[in-house]
Amino acid sequence: MALQRQDIVRVNPHLVAWVDEVAGRTRPDSVHWCDGSQEENSSLVREMLRQGKLIELDQDEYPNCYLYRSDSSDVARTESSTFICTDDKSDAGHTNNWMQTGVALNTLYELFDGCMKGRTMYIVPYIMGPVGSPYARFGVEITDSRYVVISLRIMTRMGSTAIEQLGSKDDFVRGIHSMGTLDPKRKYICHFPETKLIMSINTNYGGNALLSKKAHSLRIAGASARLEGWMAEHMLITGIEDENGEVSYIAGAFPSASGKTNLAMLKPPSGYDRFKILIVGDDIAWLHLDTNGRLCAINPEAGFFCVAQHTNTRTNPNLMATIRRNAIFTNVALSPSRTPWWEGKSNLNLTDSSPMVDWQGREWKPGGSPAAHANSRFTVSVSQYPSLSPKFADPEGVPISAILFGGRRASLVPLVYEAFSWEHGVLMGAMMNVETTAAADGKVGVLKRDPMAMLPFCGYNMGDYFQHWLSFGSKSKKLPRIFQVNWFRTGMDHEFLWPGYGENLRVLKWITDRVKGKVNAVKTPIGYVPLPESIDVEGLDLSKSTMENLLRVDVDGWLEELASTELFFKSFGDRFPERLWREYHDLVSRLEKKRSAN
Repeated sequence: MALQRQDIVRVNPHLVAWVDEVAGRTRPDSVHWCDGSQEENSSLVREMLRQGKLIELDQDEYPNCYLYRSDSSDVARTESSTFICTDDKSDAGHTNNWMQTGVALNTLYELFDGCMKGRTMYIVPYIMGPVGSPYARFGVEITDSRYVVISLRIMTRMGSTAIEQLGSKDDFVRGIHSMGTLDPKRKYICHFPETKLIMSINTNYGGNALLSKKAHSLRIAGASARLEGWMAEHMLITGIEDENGEVSYIAGAFPSASGKTNLAMLKPPSGYDRFKILIVGDDIAWLHLDTNGRLCAINPEAGFFCVAQHTNTRTNPNLMATIRRNAIFTNVALSPSRTPWWEGKSNLNLTDSSPMVDWQGREWKPGGSPAAHANSRFTVSVSQYPSLSPKFADPEGVPISAILFGGRRASLVPLVYEAFSWEHGVLMGAMMNVETTAAADGKVGVLKRDPMAMLPFCGYNMGDYFQHWLSFGSKSKKLPRIFQVNWFRTGMDHEFLWPGYGENLRVLKWITDRVKGKVNAVKTPIGYVPLPESIDVEGLDLSKSTMENLLRVDVDGWLEELASTELFFKSFGDRFPERLWREYHDLVSRLEKKRSAN
């Protein structure tokens, strides 16, 4: 049964007044306050099936699973249509698309005027973070999309629980979304960090329409975190339980499609059967200092919204088990047996009488364009994951021992190395340069700056963001150690040198042993690098020369990269922290000294 306006107005008149204001502008035929119940969800699914907006999958093989197809022009985060809206342009910074607050509101009000005529307006209250956690935050998304409602039920703690926890408070993120006409030329995803408002129109792709996702959890939350003294980061959170039952938690920042999900959900390889990987989150981390000065993290989300391409029983067996029920698949192909399929999932056995249907609903045969979109996704509850951390819903979060930065680099960046200090680690993250992927519009395989994997998601001036990171160095002496990893280094034949996937646990073991003081490392100009023999490669077909190549520090290559990095840093002007400049010049000096010695 839906929540009733008359009941909510007695509890939170601020919320009802805002909803009435939006309804007056968008003029829907009806308004539905979502309670998050199974009955409500089933009703929405039935209506979408009736309208052909959802496709039912084989209910024996994939019970309660459905396929959704977004418009062919609306298949990824659209950075060119994404804006940070502030009064002062410098507060948004040059790495964001900026629009002046008043101009943005006038533009959006015109587009939202009457946009929900003939539709139902859904009010979706939600909690980001464990219920009852002092670090949880609230949001309300107004939308005319049933797809958004059923997805938010998976991705957040949504409905009556959120209303009960919010109570009479006016401190919640306000999100307004409409599919509009899906006109790509009039698509806007606008963020107003100064008033905690998000407005999105003419899109229904998850990354642009699920406003709890990157919009709230990073862009708006990040701006609030800076003012309130915590951190909102594009990071996985996972626990590594060793053979003695001791658990070390790590957080890791990886750009989309750079192995972050597979790392968070890693399955221990042969020989590591007594190890366990216990996931807390695969995408977002909210971090705070506890009373003991430890940096702790919660996952604000309740679901996974993962890239489907190349996910299979070898790369991510636990995730493949997770998505066999209660999942929404977006822009994947449909097999003849009405099961979801995408490139890299499994082998095909097609006949002329039983063709595949591609992500746009067209008959498909091998040899043509991809059957599934490169950014196809699935949405599923974290609670279904077979190796979920028992600390997943801990209101206090988990203590982080190490922070990892990592991205797709074919050369230069070693398999793993450690920062000399917190400040050096901040520089390490600020320098991240990665190969682009299909998760956002644009070319694939081009090197692109992505500091801390946050360039598309930082809701304020990134120079101030770097300073916020540095500020933690003076707040605690118990901060995590910082490392950089790179699973994607290739040889002369362009083949990957490191096997990756589950074997990455061997590198994680070196990292956790390093934090515990169990292993030594070689001091190089860029940081502490493992000795080739200090990473366990027993059972792998890796020669000593391959390991040396994986861990080699290319002094000339680093100096060349730093030349372009300096130009990037200078682009922030006086908002770039002086402390980070000192770290940068120290790194250059160490590399030049090493080159002279060689």
